[in-house]
Amino acid sequence: MARVEFRNVRKQFDDEKKGIFTAVEGSNFVINDREFVVFVGPSGCGKTTSLRMIAGLEKQTSGDIIIGDRIVNDLHPKDRDIAMVFQDYALYPHMTIRENLSFGLRNLKKPKTYIEEKVREAAAVLGLEEMLDRKPRELSGGQRQRVAVGRAIVRDPQVFLFDEPLSNLDAKLRVQMRVELADLHKRLGATIVYVTHDQVEAMTLGERIVVMNQGVIQQIASPAELYANPQNMFVAGFIGSPPMNFIDARVLGNSVFVEGTEFALQDTIADGLRAYQGREVILGIRPEHIFGEDVVSSVSGNYRLTKQIKAVEHLGSENLIYFPIGNRTVTAKVHPETVAYPGLSKTFVLDFSKVHFFDPETQQRIEY
Repeated sequence: MARVEFRNVRKQFDDEKKGIFTAVEGSNFVINDREFVVFVGPSGCGKTTSLRMIAGLEKQTSGDIIIGDRIVNDLHPKDRDIAMVFQDYALYPHMTIRENLSFGLRNLKKPKTYIEEKVREAAAVLGLEEMLDRKPRELSGGQRQRVAVGRAIVRDPQVFLFDEPLSNLDAKLRVQMRVELADLHKRLGATIVYVTHDQVEAMTLGERIVVMNQGVIQQIASPAELYANPQNMFVAGFIGSPPMNFIDARVLGNSVFVEGTEFALQDTIADGLRAYQGREVILGIRPEHIFGEDVVSSVSGNYRLTKQIKAVEHLGSENLIYFPIGNRTVTAKVHPETVAYPGLSKTFVLDFSKVHFFDPETQQRIEY
């Protein structure tokens, strides 16, 4: 396996309608040997373009791409020693699963015994042994996706590239395939670069996650770090389900005020907000850090806010409660036994040990 590195990589396209536009702007990162890294972001953020540049399917406008110890800028895709799994399974319908798995190796004129061994190994890893003589139409969507992964495995590449491979599967199959892909990475010890727009996939699969927006890398970190310490409002709002709430607040003394309600700050936070005295800030708090007062036994300090509930979603293991603060609608993820219904005036408790503050102009998290 091998590491992958981008050194100041930039990609521009010349579109007839849009003109010249930048899809990836000055990307710098290192994917370590045997690491599972996920690129995530909204449509058009540059994640798939980045993957295609690693594969050699797109040529970068500037910068260097390194795979292993080679700069691969001018190498043909077939010479980069990578294998790619696409969103579309792209299986040959007239071939058996065995023939689909061996197709690439047969094109490379590998010995028959070598091909048989590799197919057998891949089938064993993916649980396809009983299906080798079937045609793709006889398989479920999840099984076909496994065959697509198997075609990559038999090549024994330095790097595996996955381009939204689960997006065509239903919700239950996606969960199952996430577990299988995570297990596959452990067994193969492979370097995997994975692209998805689904932040749940990113959080459950990635050892590190590259969050992108409008062609720019916003943050690279572990799932736990992204959740606990987002660098800016985009990352904070993109990572987490439901996303982080953003509330307008004003700093005065050692407190922040939200719609006239005072919330005392810990000394460390108050010191970090000194430069914002008398100014507006954005308070960020995740839905799971807002509780109904009736299910909180004791809370130190005055961190309560009474609001009228707009809507409630009952999800079985939890309830989502929606209520207004200023011009924003805030979401609380609460215990299912919390009493809540539209129109009820309810007191909520905010866990101020978990809040973040953001600069309203730069949208960067304020460090303290």
